[in-house]
Amino acid sequence: MDVEQTEIPEVLLIKPAVYGDERGYFKETFHQQRYAELGIKGHFVQDNVSFSSRGVLRGLHYQWPNPQGKLLYVLQGEIFDVAVDIRADSPTFGRWVGRFLSSDNHHQLWIPEGFAHGFLVTSETALITYKCTDLYHPADEGCVQWDDPAIGIDWPLDRIDGTPSLSGKDQQGKSLADSALRFCP
Repeated sequence: MDVEQTEIPEVLLIKPAVYGDERGYFKETFHQQRYAELGIKGHFVQDNVSFSSRGVLRGLHYQWPNPQGKLLYVLQGEIFDVAVDIRADSPTFGRWVGRFLSSDNHHQLWIPEGFAHGFLVTSETALITYKCTDLYHPADEGCVQWDDPAIGIDWPLDRIDGTPSLSGKDQQGKSLADSALRFCP
């Protein structure tokens, strides 16, 4: 397994070893001791699966005061996955990291607590799974505007030939300046 520190050191790109031949492949997607050695010491309490079509953009979601760390990877298809630092006391507050994750590259993204998360589906469909360090708390859910110019995410919109498809809830995302994020420690 290879690990790449991103522009925000706490967000990690993990490249698991993949053992394959003409019959298929095998890979280990999580091993508590090995991941703890990488600094991923969160206790995972919930696994989620998301299926979406090309052009669907989900996010930028966060929970407060019960934040979630997420270990995310793609089972089928490709996404552009994004983490935004929303920790008000962080030197990288408001900065973002984005990586392509796919069933072909097998990469994972570790997004620690204190980050907003979103992704854009760039393949025909995508099946995504992620482990969370806290349960989903609907009352704690928040959403940052996906195209907030103060953050300036360079979404690969050229790969979807148009405007992303957003849920009604995601269309109501707030700017970083207007959101409750400023109250996060």
